[in-house]
Amino acid sequence: MRQVKSLDTTPERTVRSMLHKLGFRYRLHRKDLPGKPDLVFPSRRKIVFVHGCFWHGHTCKRGARVPHTHREYWERKIAANSRRDAENLAQLEMAGWQPMVVWECELRDLPALQAKLTDFLM
Repeated sequence: MRQVKSLDTTPERTVRSMLHKLGFRYRLHRKDLPGKPDLVFPSRRKIVFVHGCFWHGHTCKRGARVPHTHREYWERKIAANSRRDAENLAQLEMAGWQPMVVWECELRDLPALQAKLTDFLM
């Protein structure tokens, strides 16, 4: 588990590269905001989180999978991650930010993801 990174993951780097090529500029991992968002667009008051499907309990095939060993531990951990994510999103919205979550599985269709991100940021 020590090798699992929380910053600069491959999905996050892919989204960052895509947005940079589109001309969007951002700040990374602002510690003063709830949840330390992956990408922050201060002038637009918008935030993008890039979540791994397994770690954040997405409803896709990969996110719905639970390891067979230590099952109770993983169910508690993923549920706590999901609760914390919901709380962070609510706090950001109350503070006037517009958050968006990009799931790891959405990276399979890059043109659709690019359109979704462009619509969100415009």
